[in-house]
Amino acid sequence: MQQVGATDKLGSNAGMWKFFVFSFIGAFMFFVPVTIGEKSSIMLDHMVTWVQTSLGGVLPYYALLIILAGAVYPFISGKWNKSKVDIIFSCFKVIGLIVGIMLVFNVGPAWLFEPSMGPFLLNKLAIPVGLIVPIGAVFLALLVSYGLLEFIGVLLQPIMRPIWKTPGRSAIDAVASFVGSYSLGLLITNRVYKEGKYTAREAAIIATGFSTVSATFMVVVAKTLDLMSIWNLYFWVTLIVTFIVTAITVHIWPLRSIKNEYYEGSTPQPEVKPVGNRFVAAWKEATETVANAPTFVANIWTNVRDGVLMTMAILPSILSIGLLGLVLAEFTPIFDWLGYIFYPITYLLQLPEPMLVAKASALGIAEMFLPALLVVKSGIIVKFVIAVVSVSSIIFFSAVVPCIVSTEIPITIPQLIAIWFQRVILTLIIVTPIAYLLL
Repeated sequence: MQQVGATDKLGSNAGMWKFFVFSFIGAFMFFVPVTIGEKSSIMLDHMVTWVQTSLGGVLPYYALLIILAGAVYPFISGKWNKSKVDIIFSCFKVIGLIVGIMLVFNVGPAWLFEPSMGPFLLNKLAIPVGLIVPIGAVFLALLVSYGLLEFIGVLLQPIMRPIWKTPGRSAIDAVASFVGSYSLGLLITNRVYKEGKYTAREAAIIATGFSTVSATFMVVVAKTLDLMSIWNLYFWVTLIVTFIVTAITVHIWPLRSIKNEYYEGSTPQPEVKPVGNRFVAAWKEATETVANAPTFVANIWTNVRDGVLMTMAILPSILSIGLLGLVLAEFTPIFDWLGYIFYPITYLLQLPEPMLVAKASALGIAEMFLPALLVVKSGIIVKFVIAVVSVSSIIFFSAVVPCIVSTEIPITIPQLIAIWFQRVILTLIIVTPIAYLLL
């Protein structure tokens, strides 16, 4: 048996070119700016822009096809009536399909076709998301599947418990959620919690503190607000601010009050610290991941499939909950009222257009893309702050809330709203001086 293990280990080390080559390609596609023509941006953005330019007339029908698939999928899979939340969101997806048909075939009330309403949601959000997530999934497969996250995770173990009150193994979960997707991160978190490797509080911290939208969604926000020229600054500031905010929220209600108990019926498996050199342990984790990685084609296929499924889940919600949010923002004072909650903060921070920033921050509870829509014509400081807030606040009803509620993690919708409120205020306080300093 020992000889077999040694052979496996040798095989793993022999295949470690994948760790370097695939991780490098993934990182290059997401984080290295390249100038093509007169535009400097990451390669993923250049690819999506090329597709949009080449296939412009076809893309509304492509988006409608994805929306159709997303609307019928809950009913075909039988997931639509598993809970009241599933029923509500399945209905919203059907509404999203109806809105999509009206927009693509130019049928419906005049207000729907105002440039800042339906056309904006379809052309600036639904279509880019429908392209970026599946295309980005190909390169995310290279970035997250060949040991880089595990390597980073082990190295980060010493700081996870003291700062974020979670096991070192959650570093992998946290980074995977941020770089990959919140749905993937929540699936990982729920599975690990049910296995007895996280307590209820640890799982809740990870679900509400790290499982934000992926880098691919952040590209859409950056493109909408014309921030791609400072993409790396935006990405890394957002990551750092999100993690700082989480480090604070773990010490206050409601996260602090969630029981630190393991899942009922599971066998508790507290984390064991690696023995010996941490770098060696990190390398061992990476080699094991590479050794157990699926074939290249299978890995790409799995990630693209997951990306398409996520796109199917998100696009109908953008056109239904997103449109509802825009209608409420445009024709009712609801988000103005909610904005007054944050207005004292934005005013004291001396932000330009403090009421607009407050209203945009409040709008994020419905759909994370909506805040960006309100500040498209604002200055760079406002755009940057709102771009960070929309990601760092994490909790929004069009996608993350139903995902969290569908897990076994014991956290309620009122608690999620409270955490969202805390995260918005903390993010505004932290990112505003950073924006003034760096921009």
